[in-house]
Amino acid sequence: MKFIPKTKDGIALTCVSIIAFSFFIAGIFDILNNFIVQLLIFLLFGCLLAVAIGYAFKNEHKKNRLEDKLQDDSH
Repeated sequence: MKFIPKTKDGIALTCVSIIAFSFFIAGIFDILNNFIVQLLIFLLFGCLLAVAIGYAFKNEHKKNRLEDKLQDDSH
């Protein structure tokens, strides 16, 4: 399907867009002041932070240059 993102960047952009839109709608309907909603927001933020830290530690360092074909950058 055309509307489902296939890349990591597209998935991240879609998730951020949905979160921002949901905060906008929740702000319009004034439900962000409820204790349950605030508790849910803080718990989900903690989970997202834990996942992000997990991905950061799991991420591998990528080299941008090839080892066998070195190019001369002295021009």
